[in-house]
Amino acid sequence: MRSARRFRLEPSRRLLYSWAVLEQGLAHLWRRNRPAVMGIVNVTPDSFSDGGRRPTAAAAVAYALALAGEGADILDVGGESTRPGAARVAASEEISRVVPVVAELARRAPGTLVSVDTSKAEVAAAALAAGASLVNDVTAGGDPRMFAVVAAHGAGIVLMHMRGEPATMQHDTAYADVVAEVHETLARRAAAAAAAGIPGDRILLDPGIGFGKDAGGNLRLLAALPDLAALGHGVVVGASRKSFIAAVAGEAAPLERLPGSLAAIAGTARLPRVVVRAHDVRATVQFLALLAALEGAA
Repeated sequence: MRSARRFRLEPSRRLLYSWAVLEQGLAHLWRRNRPAVMGIVNVTPDSFSDGGRRPTAAAAVAYALALAGEGADILDVGGESTRPGAARVAASEEISRVVPVVAELARRAPGTLVSVDTSKAEVAAAALAAGASLVNDVTAGGDPRMFAVVAAHGAGIVLMHMRGEPATMQHDTAYADVVAEVHETLARRAAAAAAAGIPGDRILLDPGIGFGKDAGGNLRLLAALPDLAALGHGVVVGASRKSFIAAVAGEAAPLERLPGSLAAIAGTARLPRVVVRAHDVRATVQFLALLAALEGAA
């Protein structure tokens, strides 16, 4: 693996690159007749489903390229686990994990959008400079510098709802109205992102399935995806292998939750601009393609 530094874009080209890649990429995805698929690329030792399986940048790049070959439209590279109870990782360590992977994917998979899964502005800036065009932020801009970094690079952002932080988020999952609270919070964060200079069509909203919600709350949020889409932004849904599937359908290990993962995204076929985040990319692409075809035949 060559050094990520060789593939970093010159400062004068970063804004143009991120803007052009994202604008053209999203426009292409929204024109198709099925939801887009975001392949999950964890470069972590402790993610809930596949932590430690790709301990080197070379292994992560090879895996990501395989996901692209299976039909992933976006490759989401993460260097810090956000599973319940996960500990924080220093920004320097996170950068060392994700930037070499992002840089190599930007070079070798130019037709696929590259996203960085981080809540740290410092990590986002390094990844965007290396060729990412989208930031997937589970804290919805909790780092006060995040929106400015994204705007300065002409990039996009996924704003996800989470109560608390990964280490504590499942301690309190009671809501008076989970749908109203999540949607109102995301609407406020989207407005703040827009005020910081991020165009509305580069802001995507994620209800945070499994992040500070119980099984019932997750189901209600999935059922209310059309209402979230009505806020006027693209929607991201991350239900893949989540524990609520086992809570609803019977205990199953994460790798055995593919049927439930697909059932959870069945409602996305009717949404105009939606991205489904998935571990099992090939199966998810096939499921969504057939679902869209059935919707079109009705």
